[in-house]
Amino acid sequence: MQKLHISDADFAVKFDRIVRARRESDAGVEGQVRDILHEVKARGDGAVVDYSMRFDGYALTDNSDWIITKEECAEAFQDCAPELRAALELAATRIRAYHTDQLPANRDFTDDAGVRQGAIWRPVDAAGLYVPGGRAAYPSSLLMNAIPARVAGVERLVVVTPTPKGKVNSLVLAAAHLAGVDEIWRIGGAQAVAAMAYGTEKIAAVDVITGPGNAYVAEAKRQLYGVVGIDMVAGPSEILVIADKDNDPEWIASDLLSQAEHDPSAQSILITDDKAFAAIVEDCVNVQAAQLATSKAAQASWEDHGVIILVDEISQATALANDLAAEHVELAVAEPEPFLQSIRHAGSVFLGRLTPEAIGDYVAGPNHVLPTGRRARFASGLSVLDFMKRTSFIELDEAALKAIGPAAAELAYAEGLPAHAHSVERRLKK
Repeated sequence: MQKLHISDADFAVKFDRIVRARRESDAGVEGQVRDILHEVKARGDGAVVDYSMRFDGYALTDNSDWIITKEECAEAFQDCAPELRAALELAATRIRAYHTDQLPANRDFTDDAGVRQGAIWRPVDAAGLYVPGGRAAYPSSLLMNAIPARVAGVERLVVVTPTPKGKVNSLVLAAAHLAGVDEIWRIGGAQAVAAMAYGTEKIAAVDVITGPGNAYVAEAKRQLYGVVGIDMVAGPSEILVIADKDNDPEWIASDLLSQAEHDPSAQSILITDDKAFAAIVEDCVNVQAAQLATSKAAQASWEDHGVIILVDEISQATALANDLAAEHVELAVAEPEPFLQSIRHAGSVFLGRLTPEAIGDYVAGPNHVLPTGRRARFASGLSVLDFMKRTSFIELDEAALKAIGPAAAELAYAEGLPAHAHSVERRLKK
C-alpha cells in the first residue's frame, strides 16, 4: 500500500505512476481471445461445446444443457426469502424509474430555410447481456443491464452466464425473471461473447453486448466492437474516497474495502488532509479486511494497489480526482456540492458522509456499470442510449432546395465530386 504527501518533492512522479498504472489484461490474453473468436466464428456450437468443457467443466450435450428456462427463473424468484425478493423488487423499481427518465425525445422541425429535419430514436432489435458466474455472480448487474435495455424498447434480451461444473446462481435467475429476460444460455467466457456476436446454430446473433466479465470477456468485447456494439471495455473496479477528519474512520475503511473485495486487481484510494485520520483509517482497513469472507481478495487489493494521499488542504483533492478519473468517487465532506462542480472526470459521484458507494451498486437508481481505467475522461456509465440508435432525416421542398442547394453544389465541386454537384444542380434546373 502506497502513501504519498502532496508536499513531497517526488509527489508528482509517484502520483503520475499511479495515474498511468494499468491493472488490466496482458498481451497474452489478447492472443488467446483472438483464437477463441476465430474458432467460434468458424465452428459455431462445436467450438462453444469444446470451450465450455475446457474452461467450465460443463458438458453441453443436448438442448436442456444449453438453456435455463423462464420457468426455472420464475421458480428461483418465488423461492427467494421474502426480504430478499422485496430488495430485488425495490432495486428493479428504482433502476427502471431512473432509466425511464433517460429516454431521449425525437426531433422534427423546419428551419428558416424551409428545410425539415430531425431525428428518430429506435432501440436495437436484440441485446446480449453477459452475467459472470465465477468469482463475481451478481444479480444486481443483471438488473443494471437488462432493465435499461427493456426501457429502451429492446424486443429480444439474451443472457449468457457460465455455470461452472453445472452450478447455477439462483439469485441471477431470480433477477432474470424480474427483468423479463427472453433467453438464458449456460455459457460464458470469450466464447459466449463470440457466440452472441457472430451467432451460432443455436444462438441467434445480437446487435449490442453489455455487461461485466473477466479479462477474457473484456478483451473479447474490445475485439468484437464493430461486429456488434458494446457498452465499454471495463477493467478492475476502483474507488476514490475524498474524506476530511470529521468522518468515522470505520465507515471510510468499509468504503475502501467495498471495492477491494471485488478483485485482487481492484484499487481503493483515500485522499485526506489529516495525517492522524489517515493512520486510523489504515488500521481500520487492516482489521476489517481480516474479518471479511472476501479477505483474500480484499487484502491483496489493498496491499498491492491501495493508496493513501495526504493533501495540505482538502480542496486540493479535486485536481487529483480529475487526473485519476476514477470509476467511483465518494465526497465524504461537510459541503460536497463545490467538489462535485469541480470534478469533471468520474464514473459516478457519491455526495456526503451518508452516501456510501455500495448504495449505488444496488438500489439508488443510476447504473453501476461505469467506466474504469481513467475512461471516465471520455466515457459514461451504461444508459438506455447504449441500447438505442438515432436516425436523422431531412426533407426539402422546391424553395428549400433553391435556398441551400447552390452551396451544396459549390462544396461538392471544391471536393472534386462532380456527381454530388450534378445530383443537386439537375433538380435546381428543373
